[in-house]
Amino acid sequence: MKKKICLVVANYYPSISNDLIKGALKVLKFYGQKNYTVLKVPGVFELPFVILKNINKYDGFIALGCVIKGQTPHFEFISKTTIYAIMDLSLKYKKPISNGIITCLNKKQALKRSSFKNNKGKESAIAMISLLKN
Repeated sequence: MKKKICLVVANYYPSISNDLIKGALKVLKFYGQKNYTVLKVPGVFELPFVILKNINKYDGFIALGCVIKGQTPHFEFISKTTIYAIMDLSLKYKKPISNGIITCLNKKQALKRSSFKNNKGKESAIAMISLLKN
């Protein structure tokens, strides 16, 4: 596949983000996808901006990151706003953007969803490969 893919990764939880990246890259390499870039941002709220800034440079994007619920409604605001913004970008620019953002109630859940067996990065990369084939 000769498409250009950008992984945009929120690095707020570095160990979780790194596991998501590993999962996604394993899939991309399995499918022979060598033309990819990894861009890191501070948190998930910054993902849509960086995707928009690079929207014309890539054929597709994989958004990766993690939001863990705390004691305030911040979790809901960040999660919903980011997911809606990513969907809007995808539809407006007709570019596939797969969602690999983990939203969890605690760190234990996040670690499970970024583990080798249940890796959300892997799932998102599979979705991106599927979308780029169509």
